[in-house]
Amino acid sequence: MAPFSLLAAGVSLVAKSFSLWSCTNSLARCTSVLPVKCFTSQASGPPKRPVNGFVRFALQQQPIMARQNPEVKFVDIIKKIAVQWRTMSPEQKRPFEEAFQLAKEKFKVDFERYQAQLTPAEIQQKSLEKKERMAKRKAIRKKRELTNLGKPKRPRSPANIYMSEHFEEARGDNTQIKMKSLMEDWKNMFSHQKQVYTQLAQDDKIRYKNEMKSWEDHMLEIGREDLIREGTLSARKKTAQAAAPKKAKAKKATAKGMSTATRKATKSSSTVRTTTKR
Repeated sequence: MAPFSLLAAGVSLVAKSFSLWSCTNSLARCTSVLPVKCFTSQASGPPKRPVNGFVRFALQQQPIMARQNPEVKFVDIIKKIAVQWRTMSPEQKRPFEEAFQLAKEKFKVDFERYQAQLTPAEIQQKSLEKKERMAKRKAIRKKRELTNLGKPKRPRSPANIYMSEHFEEARGDNTQIKMKSLMEDWKNMFSHQKQVYTQLAQDDKIRYKNEMKSWEDHMLEIGREDLIREGTLSARKKTAQAAAPKKAKAKKATAKGMSTATRKATKSSSTVRTTTKR
């Protein structure tokens, strides 16, 4: 099952879209509470994809549990609903799953009808929009993965450090106005006043460089070479290539030394045997 935070966000969005629905305690009345048409039709634009059986169940139970437990947070309610869903029997889940299957079939028909009325230019535009959405989702997933892997934060600029330190006292009623006023103040500052923030930014660069080196070494250890910067990989390859001839030369010298020592030992042994015979 998806993480509860994502699950809660998904249920919240769907719940807002269907806030006018009434809810009942009966599982058997699911199809009447969550009609198929509401999930798959729109007045204009493409039809919406239907939600699965669990989300239908959560939409039905969330208002009920919220009324029964007004002090409980929304996320905690969703967690309770998820536990309840896992303990339900297949017979109890069947109305929600059947409603989902019916909605899927209707969505397929509605989507084919919608696609048929599009012009070639609109189809191309939709394709480009889909690629952009997929690229955005991929970037978000990658950013989340890097955060979970502990990738160091990029160094801050002098202006960024100044604005973060003076944000609370900045002029303005909202974030945008405050940031604009801080940027104006930064531009009007003298060079000697900016020097302290420039030094802090230099220190932050050193911090970032050291932390990135340790992080990339760890990524190599766990087999995540794909996350290492291209410049770092190139530098490592050049260093390895430069060190290879030296290692080969040292190995050859060692082998030569061992060979010489072996010959001397053999010659000495032969001399001893000759002396003994005499």
